[in-house]
Amino acid sequence: MKTLFAAASILALSTAAQADPNPLRNAYFGETHVHTAMSLDAYIGGARLMPSDSLRFAKGEPVIVNGRHKQLDRPLDFAAITDHVEYLGEMYSAIFPDAPGYQQDDLQQLRNLQSLKDKQDWFYKYVVSNNRGDNPSHPPFYQGSETTKSGWQIEIDAAEEHNDPGTFTAFVAMEWSAAPGGGNMHRNIIFRDNNVPEVPLSSYDTNKVEELWAWLQEISDAGATPLAIPHNSNASKGLMFPEVDSFGNPLDLDYATTRQRWEPLIEMMQIKANSEVHRSFWEADEFADFENGNSIQKNSNRYFSKRNFVREGLKLGLAYEQQLGVNPFQLGFIGGTDNHNGLTSDVSKTDFIGGHGPEDGTPDRRRTAGVGGWIDGVDLSTGSLAGVWATENTRAAIWDAMKARETFATSGPRIKVRMFGGDQIETPVDPVAMVEEGYSKGTAMGSTLPAETTAPRFTVYAEKDADGANLDRIQIIKGWVDADGQTHEKIVNAVWSGVRFLNDDGDLPAVGNTVDLATAKYTNDIGAPVLMGSWTDPEFDPQQGAFYYVRALEIPTPRWTTYEAVRNGLPLLPEVPAVVQERAWGSPIWYSPAQ
Repeated sequence: MKTLFAAASILALSTAAQADPNPLRNAYFGETHVHTAMSLDAYIGGARLMPSDSLRFAKGEPVIVNGRHKQLDRPLDFAAITDHVEYLGEMYSAIFPDAPGYQQDDLQQLRNLQSLKDKQDWFYKYVVSNNRGDNPSHPPFYQGSETTKSGWQIEIDAAEEHNDPGTFTAFVAMEWSAAPGGGNMHRNIIFRDNNVPEVPLSSYDTNKVEELWAWLQEISDAGATPLAIPHNSNASKGLMFPEVDSFGNPLDLDYATTRQRWEPLIEMMQIKANSEVHRSFWEADEFADFENGNSIQKNSNRYFSKRNFVREGLKLGLAYEQQLGVNPFQLGFIGGTDNHNGLTSDVSKTDFIGGHGPEDGTPDRRRTAGVGGWIDGVDLSTGSLAGVWATENTRAAIWDAMKARETFATSGPRIKVRMFGGDQIETPVDPVAMVEEGYSKGTAMGSTLPAETTAPRFTVYAEKDADGANLDRIQIIKGWVDADGQTHEKIVNAVWSGVRFLNDDGDLPAVGNTVDLATAKYTNDIGAPVLMGSWTDPEFDPQQGAFYYVRALEIPTPRWTTYEAVRNGLPLLPEVPAVVQERAWGSPIWYSPAQ
């Protein structure tokens, strides 16, 4: 079915903060993954913005980075600074003259690194060779837990300084950065309020995620309210969706229950590419060739497998639920940048300056080199935005939306996307009625359909970025598990723009392409500003576990590499697409026959 609505009809779904909580929820955009000078790897690369500076940038204030003036076109609604816990003490000693160890020889050397080679050598010596080993530990210039406590207090103070309920939310947050054997198992920890531990847990205390979860339980018992967000599963070497736990044991009910308790979300995309799917394993998905980040495989034996990607993880979760009774991978979607310049959600395609200091800080480095130990410059994305549907712009409301998985991720544009499911909801007549009925009679994205559901109908909605490209289509991706434990998936074109018709296989003709590669410009002569409609699953089986998530696609626009080539009078790069279709992903709705 295809339905369009004019932008004027969606005022009730605006992003603007309201004095009273909005039970229909507002869309808020923010950042859940960024690093400042308090992260050693960022400092080595030249980052000098402190957490407070990064939050000022998030609120729309200008900063200077790499000798450049940078300022967001539009302020964010919320942000979480997630510096690596592993080095908070070390960076406190490195930055503050009155801190213990400030005059230590290694730290004097760190403050005076000049050449890129010297910086790369430091990175490999104190980050790569240590963190990716079996037993990582603090470097010799670490001055003890009191310095970690002092560094952590800087993070807390910055969040407290900038948190402004109703206008801007600043979370107290951290990153636990385990990478056993080079597999990225990092988690961003977001706290609901300022009741946080005096000293955070690092991967030097333990690089076993099960022990991280035990710590989360311990601090929760003491009054904290945390959640954990796994990120960058494309570089996890299969460990993010494993067959065995960190101790080599098969996944069991305790693992599934504990992981589901603490990890409601996963980072769908960041500067190191997209983790939804990869074209090598999803040939039937015509949109799988998007920011695949192939050169990640050059480093630490991070060879891609299907198990590295979110869609496969969701399917595996269904199979584990059938076996164990609980889904360990019941994950909603969120976005982040992993920017190491301190630039919260610096996702501009037209003014990308990289995210890792001099490693990717010039057009030449981005075109011919890259980020040592990680990825080629041409394979970088600009990062992803985090979106939530929350009743108001406060820590409690936004954190609660994250915990409930009522979230979405975008590849950078401020696309709003939404879905409801249920067997009692009707084809929507307008966006407000769709949301009201969705909450009163159906299930919001991030939640689970009732067990007595018959063939569910899904109502879907997407709205373009006010300053961006029109929309091509909305797709619904379904995954399910059969009685033999085998998983399956299908992609449905649910709503689209223009006069186009599905063929017998359900495929939809391309929307067209208005991009002028010579000027890196496009027009909104195709596509639609708003798409809304519904789809009923004709193959629904109440005995099969399933998930459904929505993916909204923009019309084609220039990739950041194309903007950069035109801006600098350089040739287009043949090894990467000149044109892409930016997108947004809404958290799944699940069906569980076992509930």
